[in-house]
Amino acid sequence: MRDLTELNKYRVDNYHIPERDYPFAGYFRIVHNGAVLRVIASNDGGWDHVSISLATKCPRWEDMEFVKRLFFKENEICWQYHVAVDDHINIHPYTLHIWRKHDFEMPLPPKEFV
Repeated sequence: MRDLTELNKYRVDNYHIPERDYPFAGYFRIVHNGAVLRVIASNDGGWDHVSISLATKCPRWEDMEFVKRLFFKENEICWQYHVAVDDHINIHPYTLHIWRKHDFEMPLPPKEFV
């Protein structure tokens, strides 16, 4: 994940992020294709995590791809999980998540499969 201070132009200050966690977490508002993307990002505890939400609908693929390119380095692979029903938590109905585990190389399918 990029250094989150590089994205300070999008950062919303004083949003329930303790000052000590400021470089490792934040709330960001990003206008993309006329939509206001609300992004919460963190890169602590061995994981990079970005949640992306819109007020009245789920983010589109283009929104997710834009946020991925903005928050993650070019060579980083990250993913969305589709967890078991028993593990599913839905705090906001229009939020999607991107994850990346530190010190882990995600296996990829052969390029010809993609």
